[in-house]
Amino acid sequence: MKILGIDPGTTRAGYGLIEMKSFNSFEFLDCGLLEIVSKNKEERLAELGNSFEKLLKKEKPDAVALEKLFFMKNIKTGIDVAQARGILVYLAAKNKIPILEIAPSEVKSNITGHGAADKKAVGKMVCRILKIEKINGPDDVSDALAIAIAGSAYLKLTKL
Repeated sequence: MKILGIDPGTTRAGYGLIEMKSFNSFEFLDCGLLEIVSKNKEERLAELGNSFEKLLKKEKPDAVALEKLFFMKNIKTGIDVAQARGILVYLAAKNKIPILEIAPSEVKSNITGHGAADKKAVGKMVCRILKIEKINGPDDVSDALAIAIAGSAYLKLTKL
């Protein structure tokens, strides 16, 4: 089962694609960034949507895992990220792909065993779990892979 993890943002979104082979057995397939170059807020959302839809059509995931929005100190940033998440949820639903929403602390706990782990610890464990040397790209990419792996736990529970 192919799981696409997404770490949504306002100027870029990390993605990580894995295949769940069996219980706790994963294969790394792809990862990267959906970069958004537009300066206009509405154009950025459209650009994110277009890039995400192309990724869905190319990779054909069986499920999309997204991090739940957590309380942000900056309300404006939180609203902007919520709008980006809305675009992603809409497109996954439109393409009839199940959506798995996971809290950030659940992702960290699932990957490292500790819900307050830092990004470095998460990235290191993602490499270990996926049996890869390193993850090319910023934390958004390793976070997206972590979200995909954590999403597999929900798949096991819900048997989508």
